[in-house]
This record gives sequence, structure tokens and C-alpha cells, in this order.
Amino acid sequence: MPTIALLIISNLFMTVAWYWHLKGGMNKPILAVILISWSIALVEYCFAVPANRIGFASGWTPAQLKIVQEVIALTVFGGFMVLYLGEPLHWRHAGAALCMVGAVLFLFGGK
Repeated sequence: MPTIALLIISNLFMTVAWYWHLKGGMNKPILAVILISWSIALVEYCFAVPANRIGFASGWTPAQLKIVQEVIALTVFGGFMVLYLGEPLHWRHAGAALCMVGAVLFLFGGK
């Protein structure tokens, strides 16, 4: 459970680092946006690296860690997309989410 909690926090920071500037930051110089984003991403790494180490030490394979991270990333991004960027959800988003859940089931099945 610490692995998942750390990955969620990590992805919150990474989503902000990558996409904050799309709303209200487009008029900022690209170098400033990059430096701000890198600063935010540094915090993301402070959560992602321990998450992966803890997960691996707990018996998760690298593939399992990656697919869980991707599911969390897409979930976090979906919320960010709707709440911050004001984009609507579409049925295709639900279909993509179901495919990701299937990927998790394939990688964790039988373990």
C-alpha cells in the first residue's frame, strides 16, 4: 500500500509539472516553463523512486510497477483534465481505462 500511495503523490506532482502551463501559462517564456516544470518534477522523483524501491522489495516485478504507475497516471490525468483544464470526459476515456485495468489483471494474474 505504501507503493501505491507514493505513486499517487508522485503522479499528482508529475501531472502538474507537465501540464500546468497549458492553462494560463502559454504566455510565459518556454525556458521559464521548463525550469518551473523541472522544479516540480524534482518533487515527483522524491516520491517515485522510493515507491518503486518499496514495491520491488515487496516482490513486485518492474512490469507490475510500471503498469500500476501508468494506471495511476492516467487516472490522475483524467481528474486534472476535467478539474483544471476543463476538458470533458468521453466514453473513449472509459474504454481506455478498462483496457488499462485489463493490463493490470494480466500482469498481476497468477501471482
